[in-house]
Amino acid sequence: MRIGELAERAGTTTRTLRYYESRGLLPARRAGNGYRTYDEGDLRLIEQIRTLQDFGFDLEETRPFVDCLRAGHPAGDACPASLAVYRRKLGELDALIDQLSAVRAEVDAQLTRAELAASAEMPGGPEPRCELNRKDEG
Repeated sequence: MRIGELAERAGTTTRTLRYYESRGLLPARRAGNGYRTYDEGDLRLIEQIRTLQDFGFDLEETRPFVDCLRAGHPAGDACPASLAVYRRKLGELDALIDQLSAVRAEVDAQLTRAELAASAEMPGGPEPRCELNRKDEG
């Protein structure tokens, strides 16, 4: 198939496919007329890359999975290098979850302090203001 058909079937753009080719992730095969040609295996490579990117993997992190597929394995994560990338990504995600949990706890504590301070200053709370009447105040 040609690049336009591959892009359509993969749900991406020809520009993206050319970029993958420039990064060595997609083979650069040419027909006699100079057109790029692709097959079902190339579609599997693109699907693997896009799935991993949807999971938050950067493009370079997809390389071991692509290499694994190119080596003839039935899945991109059947190789030790791919498993190592999974392990590293899980470590990064765990660190981010810990960081976000700490930030969430801080924001929650700040909200609690602010609500207590606001209720102590104004037992009934501030008087409601009508936005339509704001210009009458000035």
